[in-house]
Amino acid sequence: MQTIPLAVFDETLRDGEQQAGIFFAYEEKLELAHLIVNTGINYIDIMPAVDQREERLVKTLVSLGLDTVVTPATMMNKCFIDHSLACGVKRVILFCAVSDRLLFLRDAEVRRDPLFHGKTVDDNISEAVIHKIRQNMLNNALENLRYATSKEVGLEVDFAAEDASRTDFDFLVECIRQFRPYLGHFMLCDTVGVLTPERTSTWIDQLLQSTDGAPLAVHFHNDLGLALENTLQAILAGATMVSGTFGGIGERAGNAALEQVLNGLRVRFGLEVEGINYDAFLKVTNYLAQLGAVAMPPYSKQAQQHESGIHVNSLLQDTKSYHQFDYTHPEIGFGKYSGASNFQYLFERHLQYSLSKKQYNKIRDIVKAYSIREQRCFTAEEIISMFDRGMLDV
Repeated sequence: MQTIPLAVFDETLRDGEQQAGIFFAYEEKLELAHLIVNTGINYIDIMPAVDQREERLVKTLVSLGLDTVVTPATMMNKCFIDHSLACGVKRVILFCAVSDRLLFLRDAEVRRDPLFHGKTVDDNISEAVIHKIRQNMLNNALENLRYATSKEVGLEVDFAAEDASRTDFDFLVECIRQFRPYLGHFMLCDTVGVLTPERTSTWIDQLLQSTDGAPLAVHFHNDLGLALENTLQAILAGATMVSGTFGGIGERAGNAALEQVLNGLRVRFGLEVEGINYDAFLKVTNYLAQLGAVAMPPYSKQAQQHESGIHVNSLLQDTKSYHQFDYTHPEIGFGKYSGASNFQYLFERHLQYSLSKKQYNKIRDIVKAYSIREQRCFTAEEIISMFDRGMLDV
């Protein structure tokens, strides 16, 4: 049996809980964190910007000596970097979209220009505009990377490239090259699960050759049921960090299941990962099963559900942003990760009834509070019922 040095980045407590219908109580997340740490993984992702409960969890784990393990997902803005730093962590993972499809939806200049209202990247957008949105992202990312790693701040940083699998190859190479001086790993995200094993192997190999062997991590989703095999092929091709969740839970059809990835390396390829306690996996997966946290099957109706406000905001403008199946429509969930866009989507797309931005924000805050108090998410039917009964106070 050969031993290999592979960094393992756990997303169970962040991406895992973003699966519509999953809600972990604070005490459950604390217990899960301890069980996951006992497996020997290197990093745990928790997002303190979500709410005060997540911030408290990060600070608690840091106080227990896990300041180098807890690695918060942190948005590209100095205030979010400062927030993570104030929680006492030593490392963060900054994240940003890199595909033209998502950059076009989120670029501030594009959003302000009436010429692009209602359009997507598929609507014959000029090369000049594409170049501009790419350059805007690069400038913003580099500014934040320099700040986070500056002597005054002093954080170690990884970068998660959202929707990397749908990104122009040459532009992706440019991102890796420009960000490399500031990073531990550049994480390639297959955000909507479009990769195949054959493409993954070739893609990783070509990226490594084009970037002089830059340290690459992978974070793959399971929409086509291929996250496990794609992740294994990426590691065999040279990726040196893997990201996933225990039990494979996560948005839509979930993520690569870490226990399957690590056991798959050992059983299929004779590769054991340094520092991993394989016997500790069962306690994590048993506890998740006890909590009813089970990944949704690929292609199922349940796997078309979206709760994250960032995702739903994009779906409002471009269905292909986070939904790749032409024969189904996205299902929207409502919980602590929801944004005002979730409620705008429900009212305007399904009820043909518009409210003001202020009202959507107010409903979001009310439902978020209900979700945290009742420790669950809500369906569209439940939100409509709450609205009809005057519980949303608009």
